[in-house]
Amino acid sequence: MLRTLRRFVDPEVDRHLLASEGEFIIDEVVKHWWTLVLPICGLAASVVCFLAMIVTGAAWWLFLLLGLVIDVWAVVRMFRVHMDRFVITNMRVFRVHGVFNQHLATMPMTRILDISVEQPFLGRLLGFGHFIFESAAQDQGLRVIRYVGRPEQRDLIIQRVIQMAGLRTNLAHPR
Repeated sequence: MLRTLRRFVDPEVDRHLLASEGEFIIDEVVKHWWTLVLPICGLAASVVCFLAMIVTGAAWWLFLLLGLVIDVWAVVRMFRVHMDRFVITNMRVFRVHGVFNQHLATMPMTRILDISVEQPFLGRLLGFGHFIFESAAQDQGLRVIRYVGRPEQRDLIIQRVIQMAGLRTNLAHPR
């Protein structure tokens, strides 16, 4: 029972590894803290609604209902952020996300043709960006990964894994 419950509160990325093939996690990426700002503002707004109940008289129940709706929205949004993981292994990259229905998208390192890192102005200030993967497949389940913290460093990690696997030739030392 406890194991089943744990699957709903932890993304458990380890269970998606091909351990028998020697796959191991190099980096597990959680969403950047910026994705939690709006839900936290929602929680603050719900506190204001609850405080407004004191002075509104007969309409107190409207503020109670509004505060509860905002709380549920904020908690669900925060939980969705918690359950969204992007994982870099020695063999592939994959993303696990979803609260009730969990979705897994995988791309082997051999299929990655190009990685673009997009950093909007706010992302440059706060240290996040978005990954855009290009592969040989026309339609893929893993194309855009949003709100990746330290995107330049993570891009270098992926490039290093691809290089170490021998999937790309070393331009500095031709064979």
